[in-house]
Amino acid sequence: MKSTTNPHNLCFFTIALLQTLLSSSTTAHLDTPSWSTSIIFATFGRSNYAFDIYALPIPVPQTQNPTELEFQLTDGHSVNYNGHFPSPSSTSSLLSLSKTPSPPSVHLIYVTERNGSTSIYLDAVYLDGPDRTRKRSILQIPARVQVPLLSDGQIDSKFEVGPISMKDRPSVVGDYLVYVSTHENTGVARTSWAAVYSTELRTGLTRRLTPYGVADFSPAVSPSGVLTAVASSGERGWKGEVEELDTDIYVFRTEDGSGRVKVVEHGGWPSWADESTLYFHRRGDDGWWSVYRAIIVKSWENNVDSVVTQRVTPPGLHAFTPAASVANKSFIAVATRRPSSEFRHIELYDVVSNEFVEITRPVSPQTHHYNPFISPDSTRIGYHRCRGGNNGRESNHLLLENIQSPLPETSLFRIDGSFPSVSPDGNRIAFVKLSGLYVVNRDGSGLRQLYPGTTFSTAWDPIRKGVVYSNVGPSFATESTKVDVISINVDDDDDGESHYKMLTTGGENNAFPSPSPDGKWVVFRSGRLGHKNLYIMDAVEGEKGGMHQLTKGPWTDTMCNWSPNGDWIAFASDRENPGSGSYGLFMIHPNGTGLKKLVQSGWGGRTNHPWFSPDGKNIVFTSDYAAVSAEPISNPHHYQPYGNIFTIRSDGSGIKRLTHSSFEDGTPTWGPTFMSPVDVRGPTDGPQCSFDDCHWLGNFSNRGSEIGFGPSVLANAQCGL
Repeated sequence: MKSTTNPHNLCFFTIALLQTLLSSSTTAHLDTPSWSTSIIFATFGRSNYAFDIYALPIPVPQTQNPTELEFQLTDGHSVNYNGHFPSPSSTSSLLSLSKTPSPPSVHLIYVTERNGSTSIYLDAVYLDGPDRTRKRSILQIPARVQVPLLSDGQIDSKFEVGPISMKDRPSVVGDYLVYVSTHENTGVARTSWAAVYSTELRTGLTRRLTPYGVADFSPAVSPSGVLTAVASSGERGWKGEVEELDTDIYVFRTEDGSGRVKVVEHGGWPSWADESTLYFHRRGDDGWWSVYRAIIVKSWENNVDSVVTQRVTPPGLHAFTPAASVANKSFIAVATRRPSSEFRHIELYDVVSNEFVEITRPVSPQTHHYNPFISPDSTRIGYHRCRGGNNGRESNHLLLENIQSPLPETSLFRIDGSFPSVSPDGNRIAFVKLSGLYVVNRDGSGLRQLYPGTTFSTAWDPIRKGVVYSNVGPSFATESTKVDVISINVDDDDDGESHYKMLTTGGENNAFPSPSPDGKWVVFRSGRLGHKNLYIMDAVEGEKGGMHQLTKGPWTDTMCNWSPNGDWIAFASDRENPGSGSYGLFMIHPNGTGLKKLVQSGWGGRTNHPWFSPDGKNIVFTSDYAAVSAEPISNPHHYQPYGNIFTIRSDGSGIKRLTHSSFEDGTPTWGPTFMSPVDVRGPTDGPQCSFDDCHWLGNFSNRGSEIGFGPSVLANAQCGL
């Protein structure tokens, strides 16, 4: 690969600097809160992942206990996934980077979420002893050298020195790292920021390989390094898919992104066996996810002349995320979901005999395994799974996980729960888990359950100390479902119990209470007249003390939040297309005047859960504004694998992305004090590995039609809540 700069693929550092300079003169001062604050949000299932990368020998010896053969490659810190064994052509570069005195047993490239951001690391791992495969725990590995290959996004007071972004599916070829990043804003709502880049490891020179206006996923570099294959929707973009993305397979030159050509209609997760053979997955007309093979026939100019595709794995089970073997073309590795198993496992598939060989089920039969990859000599197979408590380390389970924040003077945290809110003094956090409503001190101490039943949403009274509002009853429910707003005095527990007061009666889906800044009123949504609209009631006595309807119409107005100065109420609504599941953010005065729209994430988009900053100048919210960032099947289950956290000024300008992930980020709150940007452990260790695989892989009925709950039913319900 040459280091000359293509005029259409400028170094992203230059682009980022230009974007910063252009924006700093007009917007940067408005992005900064008037005092130091904190934003807390939830990520569905993420606190239980605890992923590490493991490997097993190929073939697995039949004479040994398979649990003794698996060894853990990553170090048990944070979440580590999507590994890659680099090719021999990269050895000299990697040895130079790691500054190792002698070649290690294993070079591993992988994605890690340590230190509050997504980074790509190189680990040079040394395994002692003549039988290196007989090392199960990282505690048995005597030494490792660890090198971050990309900036982790540290923020300077004036400029974004390193872009905060999601980085994914890395591979190294020669002196270059090829990967997905989401650091460049497309400028268009509901389009993915995911694009493929290459970075020269010695110089840091980075160029974009994906054309502007296009999103690319799951890059795979050919054995020679000359070509890169990606899954891409092309110019048609993302249409809201939450199961299988509507992608095709494109191939281009790794050097500069040129010569881009579509080689496969309908496919994802490409993997090269050689320079003309690609494996990929797709969901067939019969409903089964299967692996396919594409044979690319090239003309004398090395251009694609024709492509022949054929199905490789049979129906009757799901097989996906293939990894081809370069040194041994008789087999591939795949992840499977079989009707006989509740777990995702890694298997080898012999493409000659058409037989499967189990790899991970004999080792960890009740653990999900993800995204296999094979060593260049085909002697090892890698994958990631939840490490659980078997690695001898102290649990990494966190109550609050620090995330690097692009907002000056504002810290950013992921909470192990949902619907957080911060007390007016900034010292306590109320939040929701499946087992009820909780309160905890900001340092992780004093965790207490306030209400044991099903709840969602929390808000603190700004005047009456210790009073928290919530609602009790099921979420995702119809207008007539019994859900009521309650208030609880956190400090009134002389008998060891927190007593709640019912503020609404009748239970017609009353939810999302938010108090006025003077503490006299509460705005909430209710379905009492057949549609979910906004109402305002007395904060102490509830609707018995006085109530009036704020909005009215045959649509859903929900997820309301009162501004700190009392002038505005922000809320989410599908009023522009009732029943569609397409939500925008709106604001209205408490007297019912001044309705205005803040942001809509494109036609069909979802923008929800607004919360004002303490100074009222900005609003944090969750949205699919940046679409998806990875193929959903490569992750555990997320109802909405496109949610990320954003802020916008209260005048509707200056949208800014805070989180970059392929997970489901949501229910943000904006606290009044700056919380030190360090991880906070809870008072007890929480469960690990208690997450689901993609639900739509577990429904084996009705093959040939949409699998599971469908791509829109639950997503719409989630937005309307």
